[in-house]
Amino acid sequence: MTLDEPTASVPSPPTPSDDEKRLHELGYAQELSRTMSGFSNFAVSFTIISVLTGCLTSYTIGLKGGGPVVITWGWLFVGAMTLLVALAMAEVCSSYPTAGGLYYWAAKLAPSRAAAWAWFTGWFNFIGQVAVTAGIIYGSAAFLNPLLDLWFGFSVSLGHTFLLFAVILVVHALLNQFGVRLVSLLGDISVWWHVVGVAVVVAVLVFKPEHHQSASFVFTEFRNETGWQYGAYAALIGLLLSQYTLTGYDASAHMTEETRDAARSGPKGIVNSVLISIVAGWVLLLGVTFAIQDYAGAVTDGPAGIFTSAAGQKTGELLIVISFVAQFFCGMASVTANSRMIYAFSRDGALPFSRLWHSINKRTRTPTNAIWLAAGGAFVLALPGLWNTTAYLAVTSVAVIGLYIAYVIPTFLRLRQGDRFEAGPWNLGRWSRPIGITAVVWVVFIAVLFMLPPASPITRDSFNYSPIAVLVVLGGAALWWVVSARKWFTGPKVQGSAAELAAIEDDLKSV
Repeated sequence: MTLDEPTASVPSPPTPSDDEKRLHELGYAQELSRTMSGFSNFAVSFTIISVLTGCLTSYTIGLKGGGPVVITWGWLFVGAMTLLVALAMAEVCSSYPTAGGLYYWAAKLAPSRAAAWAWFTGWFNFIGQVAVTAGIIYGSAAFLNPLLDLWFGFSVSLGHTFLLFAVILVVHALLNQFGVRLVSLLGDISVWWHVVGVAVVVAVLVFKPEHHQSASFVFTEFRNETGWQYGAYAALIGLLLSQYTLTGYDASAHMTEETRDAARSGPKGIVNSVLISIVAGWVLLLGVTFAIQDYAGAVTDGPAGIFTSAAGQKTGELLIVISFVAQFFCGMASVTANSRMIYAFSRDGALPFSRLWHSINKRTRTPTNAIWLAAGGAFVLALPGLWNTTAYLAVTSVAVIGLYIAYVIPTFLRLRQGDRFEAGPWNLGRWSRPIGITAVVWVVFIAVLFMLPPASPITRDSFNYSPIAVLVVLGGAALWWVVSARKWFTGPKVQGSAAELAAIEDDLKSV
């Protein structure tokens, strides 16, 4: 080559984005595809909260436990408490935008024994995620069963409901495995389906029925159908309707490695999903409660029965379909978020056969094996639904207990850090401490409350097995920790040096 010959230009490697740089600082390679917008991040949490799912599938819990007054005012009270938990969680998310979410935060915020804090936070999150997936999909199956009975004579029974649950669960897993782009698209559509769906359901229930309940009934009527003689206790049990519905918004944190401007988009997704759900849910609950034609029938048949008795058979069936589609979106998003938590937790070696669960499908860049573990865990947890009439209530209790304890542990540790906490670009400023303290107190209260028996007398069919489910999983995690894990689990692992992280990313980009 002479001096006059041009030299071949060597393309320089692309400059990492701010999101990728921050992820590298946290110790991880950009393995997942970061294509999600802030709106899509919000959409996942909003879809998992899904007022057309939680409010409707658990509506009879409120009817039995306190009635309209607890449904109406309990929703606003629980909503306010939940918003404080979400605000405290969002502040920590801004500092550590990684798919590990809660357990990663616990490890980074713990003043000592970081591995133990991460271990137990992760396991609480794991059981809560699996339980909320089971609850969402089992509830949607129970909601669909009466409609299939009307159309095809597929009678309502525990066996038929569980069969529908299993089929829907498999469909969600397959969608998450093969329909990656479709899942993202449906997640965005889901937001508008929920907003328009709530508007349509409420509008029909306002204009179609010839008779409505009075404002006095909706805002002051108290009913106790639990069998317990203490009305105050029944009312507290009825709060499960609201608290179960307002769960799952940690999904925005678990999706941050796939979200652009994650340090701001993740926190906004958490808070906005809760805030908008509180408003939409209250409007929906008011519409359904005003439309009750027969209270005893509503307790037995739930919102599906209210729809058909208030709006007529055909219109009622349309409302059931609108609600079920929203519930389907919700279940799909729950499997997505659950699989990301499993992927991240196993990436750090905290689950049995971790190497299997954090394996990435290079073609779709999704954690395929984690998707099926999420589905399989939900199936096992819902198995008592084959013979236990309160299985759905037990699963919802497990979801609330597991998730909210995991939600608040990082908040508790952040409070202990005080001024040493390095706030991210989205933070609460001077409100951080009072909000955090209130959130911790509330979670301790509900964790105890929802382990208590919901119905009297306590029989084989009505027994709340949620304490047993929590004890088995967390007892096993504790035993594993004492016997083995404390010797090798060191918390979130760093995947490698800057060069090693780049090599991982280059390998994925070559596919």
